[in-house]
Amino acid sequence: MFQRIITYSKSNSFFLFGPRGTGKTTLVHKRFSPDNTLFIDLLNPEEENTFILHPKELEQRINQFGPHLQNVIIDEVQKAPKLLDCVHGLIENHKPPLRFVLTGSSSRKLKRGGANLLAGRAFVYTLHPLTSVEIGEDFDLETALAWGTLPKIFTLPGVSDKTDFLRAYALTYIKEEISAEQVVRKLDPFRRFLEITAQMNGKPVNFSSIARDTGVDIKTIQSYFEILEDTYTGFLLNAYHSSSRKSLRFAPKAYLFDTGVKRALERTLSGALTPGTYAYGEAFEHFIILEIRRLASLRYPDWEFSFLRTKDGVEIDLIIDRPGMPIALIEIKSGTTVTEQNTATLNRVQSEFPKAESYCLSQDVSAKKIGAVHCLHWQEGLKNLGLA
Repeated sequence: MFQRIITYSKSNSFFLFGPRGTGKTTLVHKRFSPDNTLFIDLLNPEEENTFILHPKELEQRINQFGPHLQNVIIDEVQKAPKLLDCVHGLIENHKPPLRFVLTGSSSRKLKRGGANLLAGRAFVYTLHPLTSVEIGEDFDLETALAWGTLPKIFTLPGVSDKTDFLRAYALTYIKEEISAEQVVRKLDPFRRFLEITAQMNGKPVNFSSIARDTGVDIKTIQSYFEILEDTYTGFLLNAYHSSSRKSLRFAPKAYLFDTGVKRALERTLSGALTPGTYAYGEAFEHFIILEIRRLASLRYPDWEFSFLRTKDGVEIDLIIDRPGMPIALIEIKSGTTVTEQNTATLNRVQSEFPKAESYCLSQDVSAKKIGAVHCLHWQEGLKNLGLA
């Protein structure tokens, strides 16, 4: 079992959000003792029905547990949002104080339904798929690119099992997160949207084109992207501009939360990822962006991410706005040898950001500096950025 590096408050109640299958339930069961913790699993249909109809049963179970109770864990709390009203009251009034741990794979139902989000009484954390740092010596880049890093992947012995799992995961997501919560009225357009989003992963979003191909209007497509963000299965990376208002003039890029799930949704799991090909380069860039965002969310949650596109078509893969530190400009190359040609764009852009730090992250094991650009193997780059 991998050691997760997520840290959380040892005294305050908190939400733990994240996509299905990232290990939220496993984590809390490992870190909290059953001797002083009440576990409530809302993935159990009977439990879900009980607490939807009778939310005050929560207080009754707490009273039954006895005075040695310290923690209450409610798994998949979005399935019974009214429970949060009870949690609020218990946080305020229960003696001795209790710590509530509220896990969920979607905040959409809570936010859209006007659920009580406890007004700061509970902190908020996110659990992502495994990072290379957590996997440690068992990490293999080719596996991560082809199959992603959901914990279940590392328990499956062969290609066939990994393929079946990721295909089932994609179908389960549609069924349980979308259909069961009645987020969208028609599933077929959303299925098509997911496939298109996977195919254009890492590319600027053309809302009109996606709407046309999906058969729905632009506002619906925008709501679909909101669903991905609310269920932690995707995000939009905005274009950088010193003025946040002007950054909205450029189309954002869309990314799915896991390289393996992305390949499952676009139906390319049966194809090999071969180094040197366009598909391999895209997968490598996707993985590095995910890795940086995941590790930053654990260590530097105030960092903000964007990409740069200039009027003459020059692009930089990732820009990190680091409060109190220089902006980081990052180019991602999947090759094993970095040359002046690979850093030409960064060196040209560097003149517009004289105080920025520029990095080219690749598979080149030889550290070098070309112009103003620090060229590092991607794992050394993570360390240099303070992420690993």
